Amino acid sequence: MIDVPVRRLRPDAHLPQQAYEGDAGLDLSACEALTIEPGQRAVVPTGVAVEIPEGYAGFVQPRSGLASRHGIGIVNAPGLIDSGYRGEVRVLLLNTDRACPFQVDPGDRIAQLLVTRIAAAEPVAAVDLVELTASTPAATGEGPARGEGGFGSSGR
Repeated sequence: MIDVPVRRLRPDAHLPQQAYEGDAGLDLSACEALTIEPGQRAVVPTGVAVEIPEGYAGFVQPRSGLASRHGIGIVNAPGLIDSGYRGEVRVLLLNTDRACPFQVDPGDRIAQLLVTRIAAAEPVAAVDLVELTASTPAATGEGPARGEGGFGSSGR
């Protein structure tokens, strides 16, 4: 477990918290009321700033209950919070419902924050990439090479 300092930017802001012991994500709550019309998106403030430790990243994830019951998703899911960011955590919600507006009230749990260790990546120019192993479908002739099929290439 790591400590993640959280600063309230407003006195009415809720600190992120786990709903149940052992949950991977911390619930993020809205700190302002607003209505998201069908097909519209809105930036929802949480009223908190977080200090993600170096070597970690925060990922803002949708809440499955909001998605299944109300069609509410996150436009840039997952939203990325780098360790150097100290501004307010805001959530870009999208109402995919075609008929019903969605009301957000202060204190409503609108997203989850997942903090995870990351590896620093250094891009290196390469002429070729490593070939697939013999156990992959593309190498055995059972399907296209990865990268050739693109989106949905592994089927349903």
